[in-house]
Amino acid sequence: MELNIQVATINDLEDILQIYAESLDNGRVISLEKAKEIFLKQQQYPDYKVFIARIKDKAVGTFAILIMENMAHLGTPSAVVEDVGVLPTMQGQGVGKQMMEFALAYAKAKGCYKMSLSSNLKREKAHQFYESLGFQKHGFSFLMSI
Repeated sequence: MELNIQVATINDLEDILQIYAESLDNGRVISLEKAKEIFLKQQQYPDYKVFIARIKDKAVGTFAILIMENMAHLGTPSAVVEDVGVLPTMQGQGVGKQMMEFALAYAKAKGCYKMSLSSNLKREKAHQFYESLGFQKHGFSFLMSI
């Protein structure tokens, strides 16, 4: 399976929203207009990229990665991966693995000392997937709804 991963453009948002609807947000997503507004804001961040993964012309996965500059860790940047989604029909076929390998290579190329992500406690299959790729549970993630 040849997966093509590239930086998403505003023209990819319908596909990305469909992936979110099917894999992350229980069929509910923001409007395309709101997605465009957010996407344009994200473009203003120094190094925040949304990627889309396709097989031929079909969008099958997406993720975002933020490279953060740090004053700690001797000024070495770190990467945070967010909004990882793979169409349910494509899960278990290596799409997520290739996306995370791509993200890791991207983070390494940016000089990051680590790449982190969080996953809801209920998503046990996702935890097994990330651990199979070499991610390690590290510390605790704390959340306060506001």
